[in-house]
Amino acid sequence: MRIGLLTEGGYPDAAGESHAWCDRLVRGLTGHDFEVYALSTDPRQEARPRTALPEHVRLVRRAPLWGSFPAGHRRAAAERKGRGPGRRERRRFAERFGDLVTAFATVPDGGGAAGDPPSAPDTSATWKADRFATGLYGLAELAREQGGLPALLHSEAAVRILEAVCHGPRALPAAQGAQVNDLLAVTDRLALALRPLSLDWYGDRHTPGLGGVDLCHATSGGAAALPGLLAKRFFGTPLLVTEYGVRLREHYLARAAAPLSVPVRALLAAFQGALAAETYSQAALITPGNTHARRWQERCGADRARLRTVYPGMDAAPFAAVADAAPDDSTTLVWVGTVEPAKDLIALLHAFAEVRRAEPAATLRIIGGTGRDPRAPGYLAHCRALAAQLFPDEAADVRTVGESPVSFEEIGSPDLPVLADAYASGAVVVLSSVIEGFPRSLVEAMFCGRATVSTDTGAVCEVIGGTGLVVPPRNPRALAAACTALLADPGRRARLGAAARARALELFTVEQNIAAFRGIYLELISHAPAGPAACRTQDAHGVPRPFARPAESHVPGRWAATGTATRAVTAPAGRTPSWAAPGAGRSAAVPAAAPGEAGGGGAVRDVGQAVRRKDPASHQEWPVRGREQW
Repeated sequence: MRIGLLTEGGYPDAAGESHAWCDRLVRGLTGHDFEVYALSTDPRQEARPRTALPEHVRLVRRAPLWGSFPAGHRRAAAERKGRGPGRRERRRFAERFGDLVTAFATVPDGGGAAGDPPSAPDTSATWKADRFATGLYGLAELAREQGGLPALLHSEAAVRILEAVCHGPRALPAAQGAQVNDLLAVTDRLALALRPLSLDWYGDRHTPGLGGVDLCHATSGGAAALPGLLAKRFFGTPLLVTEYGVRLREHYLARAAAPLSVPVRALLAAFQGALAAETYSQAALITPGNTHARRWQERCGADRARLRTVYPGMDAAPFAAVADAAPDDSTTLVWVGTVEPAKDLIALLHAFAEVRRAEPAATLRIIGGTGRDPRAPGYLAHCRALAAQLFPDEAADVRTVGESPVSFEEIGSPDLPVLADAYASGAVVVLSSVIEGFPRSLVEAMFCGRATVSTDTGAVCEVIGGTGLVVPPRNPRALAAACTALLADPGRRARLGAAARARALELFTVEQNIAAFRGIYLELISHAPAGPAACRTQDAHGVPRPFARPAESHVPGRWAATGTATRAVTAPAGRTPSWAAPGAGRSAAVPAAAPGEAGGGGAVRDVGQAVRRKDPASHQEWPVRGREQW
């Protein structure tokens, strides 16, 4: 089948775990053809060297979610000639954009005016969802038929519509004080978020585009799922949504850290929440990566019957050579990850101070670099300063150079050439996060057979499953007690590490992930309605007519008739079975059905000449004449 893979900020250009997962999925499912539709979120992504893709990736189309609208995409004829949208288009845009904004920027109060939502909580939520869908798909149809949507979204009319809603009686409380600068910022970001509505990715079943795929697989929510929603709207293509990190949660965290005003943050969060609810309601199946993500999706309106947890597959091969357990005398704690405030290394350093009082020979290795968080470099400098204050350099004697028991390192250094060396160097792997999605570093430690101490956040308990120690977050004393207990008991460390490796190899490998999606693809396409294929005829109004061809027309081989009305079906070259070849002991004469008999099950037809049948068991032939039941 043809799979439309929808990505945002990842495959096939950007590096990172999202790219690695998509690449493993595509390379593992060689029985399908993939078409990649990638939305880039950073100009640096397009500047990176592009890697070679597998042969069954038939098409790659890219579009940016930044900067001006890309040249070469669909425009209305009037816009290409230098004219703006006409009065009808502007009126149509105002209606649909008003529906969209009203749906996410207001709070229903059950007023009795015409068009107001009902007062019941469940019906008010349904009203908001229906109006959001009306606005979203109305704008998409306007962009598809007339073009010019990017210019309309940046117009003064869009700002005035948003202003009227925010200053109306049912506006969100946080948005009621929105100023002109806030409204301009929101419309600019909405124009970028709605850019997929104006792309030229939506052809039909006979031209390249999402109209010709059998299944859309969005690798995240948000903007990546928008093309899948439109493909379902325009062509009935089933949509599969996979979220290993809930996109709505990521938006909330990013907006909280960004220097935005309260009205801007509230309006953008409301829009993303409404988009997530529409995505979950239209998806044929949603595959969260863990129970933590699943709970987020359920709270956003996802139907529990259409949720299926599929753990992200990780490559266990790089960690296969690591010994099952560290030496009994090892007292090294290892932390691996991206240095950022959410990892709470401050609590880890204070916990290690308690560990040193019980185990004076203990050491701590903090291995990792800074990520995309702009606060990360300053946070790393603060952690280094705290470590120097808590653990001044120590020397064994007067002739030895002093060293700190805490080291900050990165993968690729002479001591740690590869990631597996980081886990192999420690007796216990520690995770101290206060915010965590799917803890990949814990899974890597489990592949290496290491005992772990983690904070109870995100999907940690689900991943560990009893093979490690879990303590409350922001509790250095509990973290220190758990680490001290494992450092003092090598036998317990070995037992926990062996159990952790067995659990990881059973649940979190690439093979498990690919097998799950292979079955999901076949399951979804088996329930999807057939598209307008060549074997399916239509009436004068374009409505498909089932059973428009008789059953015998699908039998492979060429059927020649002696009469005037005949049907001929030619089998593909090289695939005609031996019993259907000319001279194989069967007649080639089957007249077409008379009027009133077309497609009739059990219709009686006259056979115009003798038919010789051959028994495959006895190899004897006998003639058959007269009438034959079909």
